[in-house]
Amino acid sequence: MRLILASASPRRAEILHNANIGFEVRTALVDESRRAAESPADYVRRLALEKASAAMNAKKDDGDCLYLGADTIVLADGEVLGKPESDEEARMMLRRLSGAVHEVHTGVALLRRPVPAERVIVETTRVHFAQLSEEDIDSYLASGEPFDKAGAYAIQGIAGRYIDRIEGCYFNVVGLPLARIWSLMRELGWEQS
Repeated sequence: MRLILASASPRRAEILHNANIGFEVRTALVDESRRAAESPADYVRRLALEKASAAMNAKKDDGDCLYLGADTIVLADGEVLGKPESDEEARMMLRRLSGAVHEVHTGVALLRRPVPAERVIVETTRVHFAQLSEEDIDSYLASGEPFDKAGAYAIQGIAGRYIDRIEGCYFNVVGLPLARIWSLMRELGWEQS
């Protein structure tokens, strides 16, 4: 059985690689716009499913495969924080996270074909951020790390020094809740080829 990762994220690939789970990458482009009145959980759940479905439907003769789609967001005070598009937007996000607790939600979809099966879940982790000074924020922005990350930070990088603690799965904050995915894969009959 093959695992197809519907993501170009190097962080997701690294998590699977480090867990010794063989996979192939098939990037799936979907419209990531949030729908009106869509809850954060419904949003990441839908995007994960759309990504996995797009990867599955891109090729009809894959054989026995699992297709893995995922999407991660940062939720602070009920507002979704995406990837910052400017220094000022990143600065505002980091100020908002500073000294506060926020949530990271990852939607995960696993689809199996040709035997039809589907699992779609949302994993949530609470992240406690230390108080950041303006100098901390300036230094972090200068590193360049915040700019392709939801919420303007990477727990596995420099920003790890600002995380007091988490409640839940560390890998979820990176972008792929490994233990949940492993459990779902086994439910769907995973056997590494």
